[in-house]
Amino acid sequence: MQELIRVMQALLQHAHAALRSEIVAGERCNAGKLHEHQMEAHALAHLATETFACRELARWAERTGSPHERSIATTYIAHTLRAFTAGITLSPTERVGWSGLGVAPKEVASALEATELREFFEQHAAPRSGVDLGLAAADSGLGALGLEDATAEEIRAQFARFVNAEIIPLAQQIHQRDELIPMRIIEQMSDLGVFGLTIPEQYGGLGLSKVVMCVVTEELSRGYIGVGSLGTRAEIAAELILSGGTDAQKQHWLPRIASGETMCTAVFTEPNTGSDLAHLQTRARRMSDGGYRISGQKTWITHAARTDLMTVLARTNDDAPGYRGLSMFLAPKKRKDPGPGEEPFDDVGLTGTEIKVLGYRGMKEYEVSFDDFAIPQDALLGDEEGRGFKQLMQTFESARIQTAARATGVAQAALENALQYAQERNQFGRPILEFPRIAAKIGSMLAKTQAARQLTYFSARRKDSGARCDLEAGMAKLLATQAAWECADANVQIHGGNGYAEEYLASRLLVDSRVLSIFEGTSEIQAGVIARRLLEMPSIEMDAA
Repeated sequence: MQELIRVMQALLQHAHAALRSEIVAGERCNAGKLHEHQMEAHALAHLATETFACRELARWAERTGSPHERSIATTYIAHTLRAFTAGITLSPTERVGWSGLGVAPKEVASALEATELREFFEQHAAPRSGVDLGLAAADSGLGALGLEDATAEEIRAQFARFVNAEIIPLAQQIHQRDELIPMRIIEQMSDLGVFGLTIPEQYGGLGLSKVVMCVVTEELSRGYIGVGSLGTRAEIAAELILSGGTDAQKQHWLPRIASGETMCTAVFTEPNTGSDLAHLQTRARRMSDGGYRISGQKTWITHAARTDLMTVLARTNDDAPGYRGLSMFLAPKKRKDPGPGEEPFDDVGLTGTEIKVLGYRGMKEYEVSFDDFAIPQDALLGDEEGRGFKQLMQTFESARIQTAARATGVAQAALENALQYAQERNQFGRPILEFPRIAAKIGSMLAKTQAARQLTYFSARRKDSGARCDLEAGMAKLLATQAAWECADANVQIHGGNGYAEEYLASRLLVDSRVLSIFEGTSEIQAGVIARRLLEMPSIEMDAA
């Protein structure tokens, strides 16, 4: 495995140097050149993501010391590098050849021609390796999590029991009826400490690591993505307040968020701006009493009705162009549990309309209109205008790591569902798991899920260490959300016609997984973030990462 990873690292370094000479001037990316070479830059991001994932998977296999885990890792690494011989795949419709990355295809072929590598490929990249891995899953399981912390493993087991008993029996009903997650589930999650996992103990939280946050999020999302996502808004709000709030704001809001007394929603996106926050139009006008009035339109606001606190990004200075005129607000609102067709808000100056969606239904999505919506003076985060964008950027690492954990949970659910169905479903006198293409699909799902998990844990450990990890968080989200979609899609295929029926879990996992590569920054945005960070580095020091 290590020899293959060294080959991948060498190809990555070669492509990085070639693109950097084309795009970077001094130590900064030339914006025009980066736009011109967007496809190639994003290919570099995907290449780096897969290289880091393979390295983390190899480390995981070494830690566990199990032949089954080693087989999972070797299969993933071999198939990944074999796929690279044809170029870098960005999506099913987008591929970039090596020549676009400044690497001659013959150099790639030459790197893979060493005798020991050919033998490795013949054993682990052959179609039979995926078949054998899928069959082994039925007997040897889906692989250890590879957690180094016994406490994290105990917490995982606790939440697995909760999910199996309380979430999974309700998930299909919530989805099919398009109803809100029952309050009793939210109350149980509050009792388990979900909303205060990473909030420091001095503010009423549990003060646990981001790795534990990933473990809990993954388990909850394995049961239902809506439940796994309830903690996302609390995580974003807490990060905003911890990193940018005043002492008074921390003392007031953090204990309430940690206990679940205060439910939060993030109010950032606008209909015509999307990820282009520099052109955000919602305005917050300061009044003579020191308070503010907000006016403007927001969209894709999750769980907006049944929350008490909105984190709102709005423009406070029209004269300051782009990001510099933006401020963040902690805007209180009334909680409401609206019935079908009922106005979702009771606050003066706040109205909204539900957005009907394919999946991800347990919290509901809204378009929200502010019309001179009044908020108090102490709602300005940090009591300082013009810092909203920087404050928001400080939350993206945790939010993207948490989203990667949600995606891993969905991938795990699809994997478990596919394996169970393949063992129980008989065709032509045998379980369909015994058909090579079914077993190969399950083997691929197993390897992709573990790769996503280990890269996510790696990014969480980086965050816990205090190191900058926007690169690692972006990689984790990019890989895990792709894994969730591919596993959910394969699960539908394994189910055949039943996978297309609403009554089966497979169909829900498909529509739930599709949103993951869109929110918290689309896959294209992630690739752009990763590429810019890589290109601004003189070299990629993987061993130190």
